[in-house]
Amino acid sequence: MTNSDLANALLQACQKRGIMLATAESCTGGMIIAALTDIAGSSAVVDRGFITYSNEAKMDMLGVSAATLDAHGAV
Repeated sequence: MTNSDLANALLQACQKRGIMLATAESCTGGMIIAALTDIAGSSAVVDRGFITYSNEAKMDMLGVSAATLDAHGAV
């Protein structure tokens, strides 16, 4: 199964269930949301994507605590 196949399957599953999708990525640098939004009609399911590479971005945009980052690392 290719990445495109997986992305299609995810979008179809979300659409079937009426679920909107958001992503939060770090070291993938937006590759997941790119795979999803490359598919025609993905806007019916994809709400937004966050690329939070720095720890500051993880804390500011995603609400990850400094304690969690200290205890478990950024990735």
